[in-house]
Amino acid sequence: MTARAIVRAALLPAVLAAVLATVLAPAAAGALHADVPEPQAAASAPVAGASPPAGDERILPPADDGSLDPGANQLLVMLRLPATHYRPDATYGGRYMDDSGSGGRRRRAEALARQHGMTVVEGWAMSLLGIDCYVMRYKDDADAARIIEQLSRDPQVEWAQPVARFEGMAGQAPRGAPGGDSAPASSMNSANPVAPTAGSPAAADALYPVQPAARYWHVADLHRYTTGREVRVAVIDSGIDGSHPDLHGQLAVNANFVDNGEPPPELHGTAVAGIIAARSGNGGIVGVAPKAKLMGLRACWQLPNQSTRCNSFTLSKAINYAILNGAKVINLSLSGPPDRLLDRLLDVALQRGIGVVGAVDAQAGAPTFPASHRGVLAVASQPSVKVSGNFAPVSAAALMVKTAAAAGLERPLFAPGNDVPTTAPGARWAFVSGSSYAAAHVSGMLALLGELQPGATPAQLRGMLQAPEVLNAVNIDACATISHLIDRCTCGCPAKLTQRGATR
Repeated sequence: MTARAIVRAALLPAVLAAVLATVLAPAAAGALHADVPEPQAAASAPVAGASPPAGDERILPPADDGSLDPGANQLLVMLRLPATHYRPDATYGGRYMDDSGSGGRRRRAEALARQHGMTVVEGWAMSLLGIDCYVMRYKDDADAARIIEQLSRDPQVEWAQPVARFEGMAGQAPRGAPGGDSAPASSMNSANPVAPTAGSPAAADALYPVQPAARYWHVADLHRYTTGREVRVAVIDSGIDGSHPDLHGQLAVNANFVDNGEPPPELHGTAVAGIIAARSGNGGIVGVAPKAKLMGLRACWQLPNQSTRCNSFTLSKAINYAILNGAKVINLSLSGPPDRLLDRLLDVALQRGIGVVGAVDAQAGAPTFPASHRGVLAVASQPSVKVSGNFAPVSAAALMVKTAAAAGLERPLFAPGNDVPTTAPGARWAFVSGSSYAAAHVSGMLALLGELQPGATPAQLRGMLQAPEVLNAVNIDACATISHLIDRCTCGCPAKLTQRGATR
């Protein structure tokens, strides 16, 4: 038996025992972790995302979730902003000089809505695009296409469009989370566990050895060189449980762009956040970039079946905020139809040097937003095949091409997205699958690169991940990427890396 096999054989029972003791039993019983109190409101710096101050971006009070349902006969109407009384700032996008300015704009929008047989639901100022954005509801018997065509001829209107629906790109129901089945011990046989370096913070995390970020990216080794320190990553998603022990203190911002309440802890957003930036040394998992600072921007909401939904309006408010408040990476683990408002905002984000990561919907059969947007890093879940009873990643060109073609993309990236252990609300952990979680891995990777190369443009970041020198221009090789960037061996320095000169 080889030394590697001996280490693996010795490690696996301990890993399984730790997993069963700390994760699966509480999940199956529906209980919280014994040492962690019932979570309260997200433990992070409060931001007035739910209740911005008077005169800030919000022009009208927020609607409830139901009134923002894209099926509720709604349009987005963008009105041009006059420069005479509007002053952009760095809070929620802009500020009117006095209430009469904002009131005048609101009255003009309401008059326009009445003219076309509509009512105004909510309004938001977006200085980045020089517009006020209004949600307007039309009557059941109205012709939306005709209203849009009529509005396009009005000199007050920049453009009008439908309110589109977007969905989180999660796979099957997570195992070990509420509503999902508890993960059986046999499912861990595919883990191919990897021990963290002795003395590293990851050594205290029971789930680290079975994380794809450990098995394929060896992130604990990479953290000797970069941890994503202070890089701000905007997680535009459902609510994040900031009181989770792996996420406590990781949220620099926790704002709500869906309704008027505090962001609730929800599954999809919490899972994505953990993959990106879970703290090490807490007995759970290790984020790809554990020193990154998360901006939790709730633009999506969790449905009763645990799926995640967003729309054009909520997403646009969150993206607008992320751009204005220092995000270096924007994670969009979601997919939907092309959208003019969101396209315009992402153009601004990319022009300002923000890396944008989008999840690929391989089932759509056509390009979907945001993965199809030029400049966005489109990420699909790394294909895997069963080998000797276990699942292992593959870089088979045929599988990659098939996945890319199905999504209408030319060159997506592939990252771990199957059976990923991550944070779940209520101080728990779950195993999740889907391109949402592959995208989260890449956002974490951009944070690692952002610490090393803070001035890198989105195109340069893509080049770092897809350079021929990093061994595989489709499947991301994190060790090779960092080794090539710092000109130093990482992850044990594979022989083929030493041949490229990274020998120190």
